[in-house]
Parts: sequence; structure tokens; C-alpha cells
Amino acid sequence: MALPAPPPYATAEPEAVPPPAEPETGWVPTPALGRAVLLTGLLLIAAVLLGRVDLIVLAAPIALGTAYALRRRPATAPQVWITAADGHLVEGGELSGTVSVGNPDPVGYDVAVLRTRVSPWLRVERATLAGATTATASERVPSVVDRPFATSVPPDAAVDLELTGTARRWGRHPLGPAGARVAAAQGLLVSRAVIVEPARVRVYPVTEPFDAVEAMPRAAGLVGAHHSRRPGEGGELAGVRVFAPGDRLRRIDWRVSLRTRQLHVAATLSDRDAEVVVLLDVLAEAGASGGVNGTASVLDTTVRAAAAIAEHYLHRGDRVALQEYGPAARRLRPGTGRRHYLTVLEWLLDVQAGSSPHEPSEFAFGTQMISPDALVVVLTPLLDERAAQMLARLARSGRFVVAVDTLPADLPPPKERGWAEVAYRLWRLDRDTMIEQLREHGVPVVRWAGAGSLDQVLRDVARLATAPRAGTR
Repeated sequence: MALPAPPPYATAEPEAVPPPAEPETGWVPTPALGRAVLLTGLLLIAAVLLGRVDLIVLAAPIALGTAYALRRRPATAPQVWITAADGHLVEGGELSGTVSVGNPDPVGYDVAVLRTRVSPWLRVERATLAGATTATASERVPSVVDRPFATSVPPDAAVDLELTGTARRWGRHPLGPAGARVAAAQGLLVSRAVIVEPARVRVYPVTEPFDAVEAMPRAAGLVGAHHSRRPGEGGELAGVRVFAPGDRLRRIDWRVSLRTRQLHVAATLSDRDAEVVVLLDVLAEAGASGGVNGTASVLDTTVRAAAAIAEHYLHRGDRVALQEYGPAARRLRPGTGRRHYLTVLEWLLDVQAGSSPHEPSEFAFGTQMISPDALVVVLTPLLDERAAQMLARLARSGRFVVAVDTLPADLPPPKERGWAEVAYRLWRLDRDTMIEQLREHGVPVVRWAGAGSLDQVLRDVARLATAPRAGTR
């Protein structure tokens, strides 16, 4: 593979030019060169002191061979770079990346030793060097390509080490760093180690199958797929009323009009879109993550559920916003369409759990930041009392809140002896009491189970939203 052309540089000279420093070639002599020079010198000194010509004859091939090997030597250090396939890589998808070592000199490299490191969540299953399969990474050691790769590099060319495998978990994972050392001049010169920074591989969360009913507490937009409570041009029949100026003729109900001797029209409800706010509780993390095919931690369930909920409602034309309940207080504005869905996936890659002794800012999580007509879906493990207080605060403000429990159902109890098991049982009872108190405050709490998780809850919330208020008729 030919080396890429170097980028153009500016030719403007600064006002004051410092004295030129000694150029750093990056090449050092090997012990083999030191032994050749030392042996040649000793033989020549011995020949002079002892007056023996045969020692000169013995030293001549060593000196001539060393001089012949050093007649052409590289002037610049080797180049190393890492490239990763820029595609929509999802958990469980095929990973592909390349670690390349290049030779910018007109002198070939005798041997180049290349080694790289890989994130634990990127399982490298095969490494191909110069078109031949050279190694298969062990599944027990997925974090390191644990053997160096040696190859020769022709002049003005590059050799690629192609890595293929599987992406095991969502996030931004490093592919690298990688390093290389090169020997030239028949092993008499060796380059200094060249280290290159890792490349970041974006692995998007897998969207679990999710579907929900069309019930929505309030639809506030102008157009959409949800039936609102307001009259308008929609497909849901609301009744029959007397004809009024501005009504369309195609809405006239002739049966009722002939019976009553007065024009009547069919009244319909407008179809409107809704705003869904997905609030991620990242105050605590629990459980061990085993990747896409293993056990799921709280953060895994939270991110995958958020991606599935966002995909479902964005596909139906609703507006979706995301917020983090944690120290970072990140927020993604509401949006619609496929472009916003890709933005949601990119935003979820940077979700991290972080605990803080301070209460998250009220300006970031206050009720003024959430539309009064929005459906708020809170993904929380309910491990922090501040999350429960936040849920109750949103419910008291009149928002429609649904809490999704993301704590793993198979969370193992502590293995320590003594009072650990009793403390674990007491903590479980205290958490169950907290959930019942939230339900008494009007916050439904359901466990995430993929498709159909929120069906019954959404029906109940929509029914409560359309129920008459106290003191009204």
C-alpha cells in the first residue's frame, strides 16, 4: 500500500528563527553494530601490536560487511496510524479496524515489530497481517492482542494489520494505542519506539424491541398521530353538532340533517403529536455488565431502554427530549425525525454514572424545564432517595410521570458473612416501601421488560388525564 501524500504546510517564515537544532533521526545502533565495531577494532590493534597480517585479513570481512550494510540507512522514523471503520456499529456487530506501519524512506525495513492494545469491550477474534491470517486472539484475553506482529516493509510503502472481531458493549471504546519498532541496515540500526494515540470506536446501544399503545395523556402539537381532546380535522369521531360557518360540506351528516330538518356535521378530534421527555437517573450504578449477550447493569438497561423508547416515539412523529439526572446535568433538546434519532444515539454514548453528595441543580431539573403537556419517562434504579424526591416533585407539579425500574431483577446479595444478608434484606424492604410511597403520590413504577412495558401504565395515565377534575361538570 502506497503511503499517503503529506499535507501541504504554510511557507511563511517567522520573524525570529532560532538556531537549527541537531536533527533527530530516531535511529540508534543495535548491539550487533557495537559488537562489529568492537571486534574489528580489537583485531586491528592486535594485528599492529603482534605484527600479524592474518588478523587484518580476519577483520576485513567484518569491517567491509558493516560498511556495506550501512551504505544506505533510513533517515526518518517509521510512521504508525490507526483507522477504524466509520459505520453504524451496534452492540454485537462486526468490528473492523486497521493498524498500519509505514516506511517513508527509499530504504526498506528488514523487520517491523507491531503491537497494539484494544478495549476490553472490543473482542478481537482475528488479526490479518499482509493478507495472511497470523493469529486468533484468545477469548479469555479480549483486552490485548497479546503477541507482537513482525513483518518487513518495502520502501515507500505501508503494511496493514487488519483487526476483526465483535463489539460487546455500547460506548466510545479505544482501539489502540499502538506502537512499532523497526530494524534496518541488516539489523545494525533500530528505530525508537513510535507510539500512536488510540482511535475511538463508536458502538451504539442495541434497541430492544419496544412498542407501546397510542394512549397519550396530552397531545400538544398541531399535527401528529395521537388523538387529542380538542376538536379539529382528525379521524376520531367526537359526535354530531349543528352546522356552523366554516364547516366543510363533506362533513355534513345527511341522515341526521334530514331527520332534524337542520344541517348537522360530524365533529372529529384533531390528531396531534406529543412530547416525550426521557429522564435518565445516573446517580448510581449497580450490577456487573457482561456485554450484549451477558448480564446487564443498571447503566446498560437505562441506555438501551432510552434508545428503544426514543426510537419508538420518533418513528411515530413525536418529539423526544433527553435529560440526565446527575452531576453533569446534560440535556438534549426536543426534536423529531431520523436525524434527531441519530443525535439521541450519539448523546447516549457519553452517559456515565456519577455520584455527588450535592443535590442536582434545581435550574437543570426544575419543572420549568419540562413542558406541562409532556410525558416524562424516568429511567431510575431507585437507589438514591434524591431520585424518589425528584419523582414526587414532578408529580406534584402536574406533570405526567412514569417511573421505569432499571435495577436488575437478578442482582445478587452480598457474599460477606455476618450482618450483610440481613442488611441487604432491610434495604430491599426500604426500597419496596419507597416504591409504594411513590405510587401513593400518583407515580406509577413499572419494571422494564421491553415491548409492552408501559402499555397499562400509559392507558391509566391517559384515562386520568381525560377524567373530569374535582368541582367541574
